[in-house]
Amino acid sequence: MARVTRIHSRPLLAALLAISLLPALAAAQEAAPPMPEDPRAPRFKEVERGFFTGFEVGYLSLFKTPTADPVKFPFAGAGGGTASGMLVGATLGYDVSSRVAVSLFALGGNARASVSYGAFSVLAAGLDLRVALLGASDKYGVERLHVYLHGRGGGLLTTPEGLLGHTDVYLAGGPGVEYFTHLRHFAVGLAADVAYLTKAKAAGLAITPTVRYTF
Repeated sequence: MARVTRIHSRPLLAALLAISLLPALAAAQEAAPPMPEDPRAPRFKEVERGFFTGFEVGYLSLFKTPTADPVKFPFAGAGGGTASGMLVGATLGYDVSSRVAVSLFALGGNARASVSYGAFSVLAAGLDLRVALLGASDKYGVERLHVYLHGRGGGLLTTPEGLLGHTDVYLAGGPGVEYFTHLRHFAVGLAADVAYLTKAKAAGLAITPTVRYTF
């Protein structure tokens, strides 16, 4: 009977010993120094900054379309009223800082006014300056969302020559929002610009979703 008691008491003693050692093991684990970082491990930026290229495509509207040469286009009358169409553009630039960027832009589009006025094409190129006024960070503290203002200006060419004009100065600017994705190099956004052609004295609106890739 005593032998049976001793046999059954051994597992109990082992369990009590293991329980008594748990606090000591936990304290030793907490006191262990952290493993040093491997200097050979690759390090990546959460958001890339520097040279970038961008693409934009959207909607273009001119609130008025005066006729530059009524003799050449007699059926166009004094103008074609409001014109609307598609706008496509590209940018190539550099992030001066996390909030300021400068770039060269080129854009082209086609728009149609009244039936008598018809359609025309525009092509513009110049310089763009953007400043982010507000930023928001994700739960890891990485600033990914920017609200910005930008302005751009350059030369514009329109065809057919003599309808809306031929050469002009293109000015545009307005607010936008941009989100830097978890793919590091890519950002997506949306811009809403007020546009103006100085010679034609025609104002308009451009709304363009944007995609940007930073090298």
